[in-house]
Amino acid sequence: MRSSVSPLGRRFGTVAAAGAVLALIAGCSGGSSEAAVPGGGAGQATSKADSSAIQALIEAQQPATDLPAGSTMAEIKEKGELTVGGVQTSALFSLLNPTTGQVEGFDAAMSQLLADYIIGEPKTKLVNVTSQTREALIQNGSVDVVFATYTITPERQEKISFAGPYYQDGLGIQVKAGTEGIATLADLNDKTVVTQSASTAPNEITKAAPDAEIQLFETNTEALQALRQGRADAYVIDQSILAGNAVTNDDVEVIGEKFTTDPYGIGLAKDDPEFQEFVNTWLEAKIADGTWAKVWQATVGTAVPGDVPAPPTIG
Repeated sequence: MRSSVSPLGRRFGTVAAAGAVLALIAGCSGGSSEAAVPGGGAGQATSKADSSAIQALIEAQQPATDLPAGSTMAEIKEKGELTVGGVQTSALFSLLNPTTGQVEGFDAAMSQLLADYIIGEPKTKLVNVTSQTREALIQNGSVDVVFATYTITPERQEKISFAGPYYQDGLGIQVKAGTEGIATLADLNDKTVVTQSASTAPNEITKAAPDAEIQLFETNTEALQALRQGRADAYVIDQSILAGNAVTNDDVEVIGEKFTTDPYGIGLAKDDPEFQEFVNTWLEAKIADGTWAKVWQATVGTAVPGDVPAPPTIG
């Protein structure tokens, strides 16, 4: 045996506080999913991801064979680990379990499966990224891939390549619990709104609410803190990131439905079509054999009710 490793509505925050939510939803405007864990209204977050189910999927996967000599895949296998740009503080995507020392969640599981497919072991090395640093770390070779709620955009594709998309989400609004009068992006006119500087959110806010006062922060932690301290009326970023905030802080909630549709991709170095095709082929296989759905059930599905969503079309 190979070795192993261990519809959002208005009141998402209320559902979270009732204990119905705490794992994953995956999504998409491309902000950093670094969520605030310490000091949350619900205490320090712990993942409810089904790690045993993920281990079983890793054990069942057959590693790739005959990797082309000199290819990125062969170099990763020789190195013995997949260097992943990501975070370890997101309750919905990639959260460090302080008991096991493992990072758990949808992105974490997918990165472990990719590492296992290339190397034959789910060995990953996490390099922390923010929405400001992702492209640079890919370009300078500090990471092999980025799994970090990373929206595919034409501007980013000028600098890097993407495999996928492997999930879809969209922008949402977060407010302090009990806030009234905010239901749509247009309602943010004349309001103070926080978001992440390198995300797609500022442009969307400006288009829908040109009179909003936008304050930019580098990380989710900083933006969330501004909202919780009353320095902002609302926070706009990927709805799935906001959902993670709600499950770790019971004084905030997610409002309404998603306002955009954005695809998450796996960030790769530009001009390496062989590796891009390899990862895309692997993703297609994971969707076809049911692994993608099982990862969702073991992460997102442990907290978010409803059927497994249809995966996006690869490529």
